[in-house]
Amino acid sequence: MNTPCRCHWVDLSKPDYVAYHDTEWGVPVYDDNKLFEFLTLEAAQAGLSWYTVLKKRDSYRAAFANFDPVKVAAFDEAKAAELLQNPGIIRNRLKIAAAINNAARFLEVQAAFGSFSNYQWQFVGGKPQQNHIASPADYRATSPESDAFSKDLKQRGFKFVGSTIIYAHMQACGMVNDHHVNCFRHPAVAAL
Repeated sequence: MNTPCRCHWVDLSKPDYVAYHDTEWGVPVYDDNKLFEFLTLEAAQAGLSWYTVLKKRDSYRAAFANFDPVKVAAFDEAKAAELLQNPGIIRNRLKIAAAINNAARFLEVQAAFGSFSNYQWQFVGGKPQQNHIASPADYRATSPESDAFSKDLKQRGFKFVGSTIIYAHMQACGMVNDHHVNCFRHPAVAAL
C-alpha cells in the first residue's frame, strides 16, 4: 500500500499527529466551542511545538470544562491555582490566566456578532483562502488577515493572540488552506 503524500511537517512516526493532519488541520470550523478550543490551544502553544499541545488536548478538555467558554469565564482564583498544579496541561500562570480572560472576551464577541464564528470568518471574507504551498519556503507565519484579526482581538482585550498565533489558528480552523499542493489533503480541503 502506498503512503499518501502529506505536508512536510507531519511526523509520520506519530500516529496522533498524522491523524490530526489527515482529519482536522485546515478543515473549516464554524462551531463556536471548537473555535474556542483551538484559540485556547494555540495560545497555550506559544513558544512550544504544536505536538506538545496536541498530546495534552484531552487533558485540556477535562481541565477547561470541554472548552465551554461560559464555564471557563467563571473560573476563579482557586480554579486557576488548581490548574497550575495539573500536570496534564501547560502549567504557565500567564497562559492559564489568558484562557480564562479570553473566555470572557469570547462571550462578549458572541454577544456582539451573534457568534464567534461570524466574527472570525469576516477576516477572510467568509470563505477559506486557498494558498499555493509548493515548497516549505512558501509557508508563512503571518498574513495581512492574521495581522488584522490579531489587532482586533487585542483591542477587545484578548491575550496571547499575536499574529503568528492567530495565523496558526487560521490554519487549524480552515480559514486558510495551507496544505502543500502535492499533499493528498489539499484538494479535499479546497473542496470544503
